[in-house]
Amino acid sequence: MTRIGPLVLDTMCLSHFALIERLDVLGEFLSGKECWTTAIVKGEMANGVQDRPLLRNALDLPWLHVAALDDLNEIQLFAKWSRLIGTTERDHGEASVFAVSELLGGIALTDDQKATKVARANGLDVHGTVWLLAQLCREGKIAESGAGNLIDMLRDSGMRLPCTGAQFTSFATQHGLL
Repeated sequence: MTRIGPLVLDTMCLSHFALIERLDVLGEFLSGKECWTTAIVKGEMANGVQDRPLLRNALDLPWLHVAALDDLNEIQLFAKWSRLIGTTERDHGEASVFAVSELLGGIALTDDQKATKVARANGLDVHGTVWLLAQLCREGKIAESGAGNLIDMLRDSGMRLPCTGAQFTSFATQHGLL
């Protein structure tokens, strides 16, 4: 990846890599990069452990820093993003990720299309899992076929992505990702 700020991962990316049992692969791909999530995102995953035990594996990743969002500036940014994307419990993870991304000058990683549109309209650098995989391909950390395989596995776990694994190269090329 060319010079990018810290990556701040949302529940969707982390939970689906946990469900396909590839958090180790994700961590290896992201080694050397500053990666964050939030206590709210960890809480969302912890709440799902009873129904999806594999989520437990995403709760204590050594390569992932966790922002608590407990000082005044952090709380104000969380409140700002909550107002912008929604105040339902379902929106809290994205709002927290966007707050930390803004604080760190980082890149928010979420595959929630509605939240992504709002974040981009408000000047935040936000991308999804397909973008991340394309960046890793460009960096030589994964082959396009390997990225395609991961996309199919993620889709099989229920993750909504804009292309299949077979479509990855053409989709990523068409959207300027490769």
